[in-house]
Amino acid sequence: MTGRLEGKVAIITGGAGGIGVATTILFCEQGCRVVLVDSDAEAMQAAVSNIRGAVPTAQVVPIVADVGREETATHVVAETKKAFRALDVLVNLAGIRAYEPLADAKRDTWDMLIKVNLLSYAYLIRDSLDQLRSSGRGSIINVASTHAVNPRAGMGQYDVTKAGIISLTKTLAFEEATHGIRVNAVCPGGTLTPFHLRRAKSAGQTREDLERGGAKMCLLGRWADAREVAYPILWLASDEASYVTGSVLMVDGGQFTN
Repeated sequence: MTGRLEGKVAIITGGAGGIGVATTILFCEQGCRVVLVDSDAEAMQAAVSNIRGAVPTAQVVPIVADVGREETATHVVAETKKAFRALDVLVNLAGIRAYEPLADAKRDTWDMLIKVNLLSYAYLIRDSLDQLRSSGRGSIINVASTHAVNPRAGMGQYDVTKAGIISLTKTLAFEEATHGIRVNAVCPGGTLTPFHLRRAKSAGQTREDLERGGAKMCLLGRWADAREVAYPILWLASDEASYVTGSVLMVDGGQFTN
């Protein structure tokens, strides 16, 4: 199928990451115009080049900004309106990690993760609502994590923020249903992205080492490719999911519980 997002406009945060790039490519293939937001200028430049290489007709507006700052949300929505005069889809995908046991969790780390992983979603949603309501077919997709419902030791701050995203999603679905806005969450499992490859390399591991580890994570016995996570996001953004709201879609290959 083609043209599943024809004529629609989307904002995608965390757009220079592996899932962000895969989602933008898929959206552009399906006729969507995209405002891409990320804090990493170098990664953003590479992402836009990658996207336009994959989809030469892609209409992409890159914005380099820190989504953890409240004023960024206002700026991004204003630039979207200026560029495309509409907004139909918001994909909140920005996220950062920390590796601290809760017993050692620092205030600065808590503040940083909550600002980016949770408050950035809340700010951008709030500032996008007028445009999404005007769309008459608005869709918000909040990307959480399988670890929102399957937490593990050593990343408690990250997992707590992802659990908060699910609560935010369900509450907003109740509040915005009368305005025609659908709100859903996607919870990816282990997804093999450049982030994981870089982290593995710094720890002296190869891609093959990572792939062997993936066999132990889930029922399907492997990591996901970023595009496999992008497809469920596409579906929720499209009119095919017109009767779906307040849902949490696990895209984790059958994640084992701890």
